Amino acid sequence: MAARHRRTTTAAFAVVAVLAAVGASAGCDAVGKAIDCVQTADAIADSVTDLQQAVENAANDPTQADASLNSIENDLDKIGDKTDDVDVNKAVDDLRKAVANVRDAIKNGDKTPDVGPVTDAAGELTKVCTS
Repeated sequence: MAARHRRTTTAAFAVVAVLAAVGASAGCDAVGKAIDCVQTADAIADSVTDLQQAVENAANDPTQADASLNSIENDLDKIGDKTDDVDVNKAVDDLRKAVANVRDAIKNGDKTPDVGPVTDAAGELTKVCTS
């Protein structure tokens, strides 16, 4: 619970940083897109945490990992539809590939797939959303 609160606080500070960076001269559309990016990146971070826990508990409930992967993909669809930023789109594509690799590993019988690339790609997405 404390980790989720820390992430929410971090996301709030990121939103403030994005707003300060965009400045008052930018249009509302740019600010809205930046906020959407940060909020979606935060939701993805929660889904990645859920995925890590699901992989650890795969023996108890193998459907948890699939649900977490679906959640990440749904969030990626949201962020991909709202931005035309090249760096954000690259980070989204990289995260999609990492999610697909974990999904393939699970389908091929891997009970403990490596979710490190998903975590790394989600971190990169958060970085580009807040820069």
